[in-house]
Amino acid sequence: MREDHPVAQSGSMISGMAGRYAGSLFELAKEAKAISTVEADLDRFEKLLEGSDDLQRLVESPVFSADDQLKAISAVLDKAGISGLVGNFLRVVAQNRRLFAVPQMIRAFRHIAAEDRGETTADVVAAHALNATQEKELKAALKAVAGKDVSINVSVDPSILGGLVVKMGSRQIDTSLKTKLNSLKLALKEVG
Repeated sequence: MREDHPVAQSGSMISGMAGRYAGSLFELAKEAKAISTVEADLDRFEKLLEGSDDLQRLVESPVFSADDQLKAISAVLDKAGISGLVGNFLRVVAQNRRLFAVPQMIRAFRHIAAEDRGETTADVVAAHALNATQEKELKAALKAVAGKDVSINVSVDPSILGGLVVKMGSRQIDTSLKTKLNSLKLALKEVG
């Protein structure tokens, strides 16, 4: 990425291939004044991806040819009604055999868009899905820590048993029950 590139200048931690693709999509979205539309379409595609083992296999497997991936992704996008910038973007990604990196591209796009709005992003792992009230309270607490608005990307991992793991920038706050139990186990081993 060139040093004069807007994403490079933003001081963002986004780099590598996924960052370059996300930066290009962001520039196109900003030029078209369609950032929120692109975010919504990316969210819809991410939900499709998370909900379908077959789609995940298509995206992750190197066995499928670029043509097979393009045909399959085009069919998925048409059925889901995802067109415009995101539809074209995902087709280009498929043609370039980069579908495996789409989840990282989506995260990078969210990060770049949040920075552009003056927000910071936090990745949150919870033991169960958060309701609207819990998300609102979490955003308020993180805003108090960060000093600016925080957009959150929540993923669910029941193996943490309870609590949250929050990654915001270079900071990580782990209040998961799993980590606390592991710490207690270590402490008990040291005492005994």
